[in-house]
Amino acid sequence: MSAPMVPLKMIRVDDSTSLLAAYDDQLRTDAEIPGALSVARCGPLRLATYAGGRGFVTYRDLGGAGAGQVRRLVADVVEHYRADPAIERVEWKTRGHDRAPGLHDALLAAGFAPDEPETIMIGPVRALVADVPLPAGVALRRVVDEPDVRAMCAMEDEVFGEPVSAAAVDAVLRRLALDDGMQLWLAEAAGVVVCTGRLEPVPGTDFAGIWGGATRPEWRGRGIYRALTAARARAALELGKSLVHSDCTEYSRSILERSGLRAVSTTTPYRWVR
Repeated sequence: MSAPMVPLKMIRVDDSTSLLAAYDDQLRTDAEIPGALSVARCGPLRLATYAGGRGFVTYRDLGGAGAGQVRRLVADVVEHYRADPAIERVEWKTRGHDRAPGLHDALLAAGFAPDEPETIMIGPVRALVADVPLPAGVALRRVVDEPDVRAMCAMEDEVFGEPVSAAAVDAVLRRLALDDGMQLWLAEAAGVVVCTGRLEPVPGTDFAGIWGGATRPEWRGRGIYRALTAARARAALELGKSLVHSDCTEYSRSILERSGLRAVSTTTPYRWVR
């Protein structure tokens, strides 16, 4: 069961501590794993399984576990996912403000490898709403049709240096079919996708998530990502959301900070591959 939502009037949008408390209370629940095919519990952990052979580990906290208990939790997670031959990769999402003794070493010992840390940004949705001029010939739109989704995902794979994944596209299409509120947005020029992003309204909370933000290198620094973010913020407002959160790189962080969002913590994904 999700934790009771902190009333918005109690959340100080100018105070990082208040925003982080809202993040922990509202988002680190089942709200963080929309579209999962199944969710198993392992002590304080939620172990989600997604289409396309992906596992995902999250939790509100580690329940005061010591280093020995943490090692056992990690071992139990690996055993859980190894038992499912469909699982090809698993992400364990850590947060910098958690008390997690020995977690880094336990994950490395179990075969997980850390990605680069990202910054958790939170702030009022209205701070992101702005009229941002676009370069000539660039247009924004929300996408729902399969050819657009495939073009969007292929562009993201290209920008991030990953092979184009048909399984990942199929997983996104399945999410869209659930009609759970997720929105996909892109910017294009002459029929070519130049920037992409996703909006994730979180049911039962004040939050919407701003995710993605892949931009082709030759189009960066021209206001397109900021314009796409503003479009998603307007959509979030229409859905009644008042707070936005995002895990961002240093490039995106500067844009979001200029818009009034605050850095409240960090997150580092650890990845296990079969």
